[in-house]
Amino acid sequence: MQRDVVITGVGAVSAAGLGADAAWRALESGEPCIGPMSLIDPAGFACRLAGEIDGLKARDYVPKSYRKATKVMARDTEIAVIAAQLAIADAGLGSRGSAQTGAAATPQEATQIVSGRTGCQIGAGLLSAELNELTGALATSTTEGDFDSKRWGGGDQGDSAMDNLPPLWMLKYLPNMLSCHVTIIHGAEGPSNTITCAESSGLLCLGETARVIERGDADACFSGGAESKLNPLGLLRLTFAKRLATTNDSTDPKAFALPYTAASTGGLPSEAGAILMVESAEHAGGRGAQVYATISGFGAGHTASPIFPGVFDEEAGAGYVDTGIRRAVQAALDDAGVTPDEIDAIVPGALGVQAVDTGELNALREIFGPKLSEIETITVAPTLGVSAAGHGAMLAAMAAMAIHQQRLPARVHAGGEIPKDFRVGPRAAGDASLHTVLVCTPSLGGQVGALILRQAGGAA
Repeated sequence: MQRDVVITGVGAVSAAGLGADAAWRALESGEPCIGPMSLIDPAGFACRLAGEIDGLKARDYVPKSYRKATKVMARDTEIAVIAAQLAIADAGLGSRGSAQTGAAATPQEATQIVSGRTGCQIGAGLLSAELNELTGALATSTTEGDFDSKRWGGGDQGDSAMDNLPPLWMLKYLPNMLSCHVTIIHGAEGPSNTITCAESSGLLCLGETARVIERGDADACFSGGAESKLNPLGLLRLTFAKRLATTNDSTDPKAFALPYTAASTGGLPSEAGAILMVESAEHAGGRGAQVYATISGFGAGHTASPIFPGVFDEEAGAGYVDTGIRRAVQAALDDAGVTPDEIDAIVPGALGVQAVDTGELNALREIFGPKLSEIETITVAPTLGVSAAGHGAMLAAMAAMAIHQQRLPARVHAGGEIPKDFRVGPRAAGDASLHTVLVCTPSLGGQVGALILRQAGGAA
């Protein structure tokens, strides 16, 4: 018999601060947590606004015996480690690594996870190496001022340029390091995986988590995604892919909050992550856990073309439909056994990239028809930015918060020609009746994830 799956803990790290409550308060306020970049010098980039995390120190969220390992954690990994610690504490669960840290410590009386019955699925991106670690090697890999691939890795006497990289360099930048450190810290020895599908990574991980628990391979899992794009290489990739807004020297992030409008020049990058503690309903009920929401349905899809409109593919027209979104959302609805008429709110990608937003909106129009104009939306990106692999997980985290609190946060939008049949315009926060919520997002690369979250205790 398939087991029900519930969310019992939410850990979030974002430009709003550490903790899901901080991110939720930011959404409620309607004030974007985005400003001029300070982590790197943005000179030369057209986009110079971003959502940066202040006070990111993973060493404060790991056992003392593990603090040395934080030296080989990329910023993405630090985000995931902190979010996981916050999630397990919020869930009221304990592990070998949760009670040995002063920050976000889990009470000693908390139910301890069973290592072999606890899994971990965390979405990650292409981690960009820190430039100061590369320069020493690159400086010794040139011949007459030009890069020489033979000198980079061709030395057979220990004299290749790569030998100037830190000894554990590779272990810092592998995408699976996020899951790796979380599982080691907490002793999670059940099914573990890393999914690298850009903005949809977190939703796809949550979907896999649900399947792992449904089939009885685990009782609980750490699940979500995290990424920081605030480094020169990350920003350069996004710039070439035409995903970023042209802000130049503007300091007003609200002016660029234009999802689903022709006036949008792109999204605003950020660093963020959300890890959710997901359990079987039986496991959670057995310990009297608080439940944020039930994961009732999951769907995945892929868009064949145009994945990179205006870059490699032709520009998508006004009628472009993201078939991946359509397939993923329909699969999630079918999996949950609900109809489009039962959806109370949608938490969409809202990435701010014109062609991507057009494809997403048209796909939702095909599924929901005239009903779409009656459904509320929660847009996260205009407040917290787009955090790539952390984005889908943050959407799910805020959807769970909305269901738990039965509230809709404020919605930020600068105006322009807002679609008349999609509620994405400015809105103040307020109470709402939220029983069934759809979360979905497209991604750079075409992968799509969709979840149906339902109010705890609601109809199956």
